[in-house]
Amino acid sequence: MNAELPRMSLLIDGAFVESTTGTWKDIVNPATQQVLGQVPFATLDEVNRAVAAAREAFKTWRKTPIGTRARIFLKYQQLIRENIGELAAILTAEQGKTLPDAEGDVFRGLEVVEHAAAIGNLQLGELANNVANGVDTYSLLQPLGVCAGITPFNFPAMIPLWMFPMAIATGNTFILKPSEQDPMVTMRLVELALEAGIPKGVLNVVHGGEEVVNALCDHPDIKAVSFVGSTRVGTHVYQRASLAGKRVQCMMGAKNHAVVLPDANKEQTLNAMAGAAFGAAGQRCMAASTMVLVGAAREWIPELVAKASTLKVGPGHAKGIDVGPLISTTACARVEGLIESGINEGAKLELDGRKPQVEGYEKGNFVGPTIFSGVKPGMRIYDEEIFGPVLIILEVDTLEQAIALVNANPNGNGTAVFTQSGAAARKFQEDIDVGQVGINVPIPVPVPMFSFTGSRGSKLGDLGPYGKQVVLFYTQTKTVTARWFDDDTLSHGVNTTISLK
Repeated sequence: MNAELPRMSLLIDGAFVESTTGTWKDIVNPATQQVLGQVPFATLDEVNRAVAAAREAFKTWRKTPIGTRARIFLKYQQLIRENIGELAAILTAEQGKTLPDAEGDVFRGLEVVEHAAAIGNLQLGELANNVANGVDTYSLLQPLGVCAGITPFNFPAMIPLWMFPMAIATGNTFILKPSEQDPMVTMRLVELALEAGIPKGVLNVVHGGEEVVNALCDHPDIKAVSFVGSTRVGTHVYQRASLAGKRVQCMMGAKNHAVVLPDANKEQTLNAMAGAAFGAAGQRCMAASTMVLVGAAREWIPELVAKASTLKVGPGHAKGIDVGPLISTTACARVEGLIESGINEGAKLELDGRKPQVEGYEKGNFVGPTIFSGVKPGMRIYDEEIFGPVLIILEVDTLEQAIALVNANPNGNGTAVFTQSGAAARKFQEDIDVGQVGINVPIPVPVPMFSFTGSRGSKLGDLGPYGKQVVLFYTQTKTVTARWFDDDTLSHGVNTTISLK
């Protein structure tokens, strides 16, 4: 272990502490293979200490006035805005996405922080006055206790900010496990959260892999677990944490179809698809990775290929770059292998992005925009989530066939339709069995006043991140039925019925 490299700390009970673990993982710049720092795989004792700190802090945090909680997040959103350039630079160095996209990553998380600052208007119960003689019934939305979040590599700013601000604003305490591949920007956000005034023990951070994930799923003092990541890991987390009696929400893999009708605005559609398929090097669970061309729209393929060919591949920090590197050499090899499988299974390779020449960055994990046409269900490039800058194209004759194709896929994260027909758009949004629908919008991730609503194979758990749903996820509804007596309303005699007369 190189002692000169920065080492990520754990956050336990308000203090940044160095792990006593013997297992450390390098944090690698995916454009250069430069080692930026090291992250510990926390010990089980350290996980237990973090949970114990959160459990103790909950005793007082749950009683903290809601206005006090809200003001912390007002301060936090200000600090994020003031440091967004620094945060984006850290993110780009360790994750690879372009600086503008990294700023977008931070900003979409910032929107949820702003939403958390409005918790006074969100965590409201209900009241029914005088439901019987002198009887009122009202509900309270009370915090659960210690909650945990497990976040992925592809959005190391946005997704942690989806989780801990809303959990903490609703009165819970939190254990965050960032991705071990790019935890540096997450830890900087954590530092700013403490600066904003989050008390000790309310937010804790442990790093690690499967052992730490399992410990969070199993720990009896953790009441709820939030997860974003792959379907394989998400299914494991959901099953294990649910068996341990926890609330669980898991946002998982996807195969997002964009259906293009021939009446769509061609230029707008092709621009949108090129950005949505190849932005972030395709490493988005909401990437528009699958294009379904309806009827005469199949004639647009050459123009799409020409547009994608103009996108510039390179290191995310450089100006004018459109597509940065993949997160790791392993990810790069997997994407290249899937491209090879598409060729072998008979799809037509319209644009080959393998092994692009990026001068000065020959060791980078680069794959350029890649396009396949003639794709059919059953091919690996259709059946698997590629998670790289690869756009696959299928062709059908009618909108009805396109809807049937999308609905036959097991995933339901997002979908889109491109058309200038209101009737076609309405039919699509009504008949499609996918949780999030875009109409001339390729990546329909909702703003925080709404909830992220992926469905079917892309989601386990009934309540999604942020918005109204996450307030319900992080709170327990307690219903109170109350009667107060005065001398004039004292009841006379024993009532053995269930009524409230």
